[in-house]
Amino acid sequence: QLSIHAREIVMMYADIHCWMLRIFSWETQKNFGFLRGRQADLLEERKFFMAEPLFLKAQMHDKIWGGTKLRDEFGYDIPTETTGEYWAISAHPNGVSIVDNGTYKGEGLDKLYREHKELFGSPKSEVFPLLTKILDANDWLSVQVHPDDAYALEHEGELGKTECWYVIAADEDSEIIYGHNAKSKEELAEMIEAGKWDDLLTKVPVKAGDFFYVPSGTMHAIGKGILILETQQSSDTTYRVYDFDRRDAAGNLRDLHIKQSIDVLTIGEPANSTPVTVDVDNLSSSLLVSNEFFAVYKWVVSGAVNFTQTAPYLLVSVLSGQGSLTVDNRVYNLKKGDHFILPNDVKSWQLNGDLEIIASHPNEK
Repeated sequence: QLSIHAREIVMMYADIHCWMLRIFSWETQKNFGFLRGRQADLLEERKFFMAEPLFLKAQMHDKIWGGTKLRDEFGYDIPTETTGEYWAISAHPNGVSIVDNGTYKGEGLDKLYREHKELFGSPKSEVFPLLTKILDANDWLSVQVHPDDAYALEHEGELGKTECWYVIAADEDSEIIYGHNAKSKEELAEMIEAGKWDDLLTKVPVKAGDFFYVPSGTMHAIGKGILILETQQSSDTTYRVYDFDRRDAAGNLRDLHIKQSIDVLTIGEPANSTPVTVDVDNLSSSLLVSNEFFAVYKWVVSGAVNFTQTAPYLLVSVLSGQGSLTVDNRVYNLKKGDHFILPNDVKSWQLNGDLEIIASHPNEK
């Protein structure tokens, strides 16, 4: 691995030699074929060392509660009419994103993270720690809860799941379940066993632009008619508490996980975060949440904005608008529905246009 100084020397060397080789006539180039070969080598070296974003191809998942908004709102080529989840940035084995541009085109994010830790700031974590997805709730999701790291590692062999939701769109009168009313574990178990759902569950109205922080242990469910961008730990462990007695395509009730749910559910109201917004020139930047696992931001860009990298790397999702991203003098067009990573070697960049973006980065323990 070359130092930054060494990389700059290689790039400068490549530029000088490529320029010098251009002064040779075609006849000279034919006579000195090795020079043409060296020129190609140098161009490849320069290309390799140029910093670049990692645009990603997503994995999608059919769900009993899914619909068509991922196609209707974002233009994604959904596999079914009940597509519920778009795993936009993921290295989880249940849905690995694929790099769609540049030096690492065609590589899975899981492999890239394992084999090129330098792109991610050489982190301690053995697995890519975050997952960004978009959920289309055409019907209620199950009432559920996620475990913390300790419980999940012991019982499921993977990370726990703390998550957060940014509401992209919501039908009129849409609601979520966010918390419960039990005052003790004993009362919680009793109300679950008795099916006292109206008394137990806390419903909250939502609208586009709302944000909810959902730590592990929180009783929750996304309601019908809501489109959400979710930032979470890289985990696919969910314990269902209640599923509205609905049946799957085969006519079977879906599994519940009552014991595990009671084990991990917390008592007390969820502690939602309070976003903090700063407006500077062409950027409105809101810190939506920051915890031990991740920090999540909303950026509203209206013009040209220059950024400097302060995190090991950034996960970026374009929720609306269009514009451009400039990295290392290369311009990349951006549109609604694009998702990419700005790796560690991207030290500065510019966004330009009219864009609404959710960005996040891990907070290593």
